[in-house]
Amino acid sequence: MALVPYEETAEMGLQRFHKPLATFSLANHTIQIRQDWKQLGVSAVVWDAAVILATYLEMGAVELRGCSAVELGAGTGLVGMVAALLA
Repeated sequence: MALVPYEETAEMGLQRFHKPLATFSLANHTIQIRQDWKQLGVSAVVWDAAVILATYLEMGAVELRGCSAVELGAGTGLVGMVAALLA
């Protein structure tokens, strides 16, 4: 379990984690992921690092065709979905 110091009323940019739906355009697809911070905590939101890594894969920085991959991340699985769409 991760410890994330956080106040729900703080204005530090975390309000987007409380939105029930996160939408991304990656790998020529529109990907919508349901989020639920209040019920499931930090593993049920799309973190910036996942978006950055998914964008990095989309740029073709890593050849994925013909490869097998196991995503060991924690969270919603955005990176694994993008990798599967690109492979």
